[in-house]
Amino acid sequence: MNDRKNYDQIIIHDLEVFCNHGVYKEENILGQKFIVDVTLYTDTRKAGLSDRLEDSVNYGHVCAFIEEAMKKQNDKLLECVAERLAAGILRRYPSVAGVDLEVKKPWAPVMRHIDYASVRISRSRHKVYVGLGSNLGDREKYLTDAIRAIGELDDVVIVKQASFIETEPYGYRDQDLFLNTVICLETLLEPMELLDRLFAIEQAAGRKREIHWGPRTLDLDILLYDDLILCTPELILPHPGIEKRLFVLDSLCEIAPYEIHPLLRKRFMTLKEELLMAD
Repeated sequence: MNDRKNYDQIIIHDLEVFCNHGVYKEENILGQKFIVDVTLYTDTRKAGLSDRLEDSVNYGHVCAFIEEAMKKQNDKLLECVAERLAAGILRRYPSVAGVDLEVKKPWAPVMRHIDYASVRISRSRHKVYVGLGSNLGDREKYLTDAIRAIGELDDVVIVKQASFIETEPYGYRDQDLFLNTVICLETLLEPMELLDRLFAIEQAAGRKREIHWGPRTLDLDILLYDDLILCTPELILPHPGIEKRLFVLDSLCEIAPYEIHPLLRKRFMTLKEELLMAD
């Protein structure tokens, strides 16, 4: 999600819901009052000019959804309640880019006097660019099947797809030509959650990691995840070497030429021009 400062806010404060959540049996049988605070990050400009409810997010409907969702099932943990509510709101209301949500539990049974215990979370939609490549077998089918599998993942929507392009291998040269593309998607998944799902799709396609940069039936790389800068043993963001790979920049420039590399602070079209001039 982009900077939340770029969005307006619709705020729901102290929504009371009587339902059954808790670790103890008595809580699930007797039930109790919960209090929910929600901040919806959205663009209210259109509604502010038109004065039409359909141009906004109906907070009455949001309140009804929260109450229904909280009464639908019994969860042991407030963490689970909060996750379900935040994800449900983002799935249900496409114009909501992000949500801050707090679930409060008054008189929590901790054998101490407290006003309430609560869990507060922030969740957003994320824009992600994924690179795909194949140079073994039916390359086009591997890529097409992978794109379909990614689009069928829960909480993932493919927004744009670049054309398939045939490219020279990078790094390890003694192998067949690649077929490559890049897709842009929106997701509620966190980086490592998305990485795990992409890895499973690679495994289903028979991907083997025997030679670094070597031949593969399917290669799926997270190139960018919002403007996130991350370095872990499992995942580096932005993907290192984007500015050195013309086939990646070709695809990025087809679907997002004016997007900016979060580390280099240059548009993809500029990085492509610089790489071509350097060659």
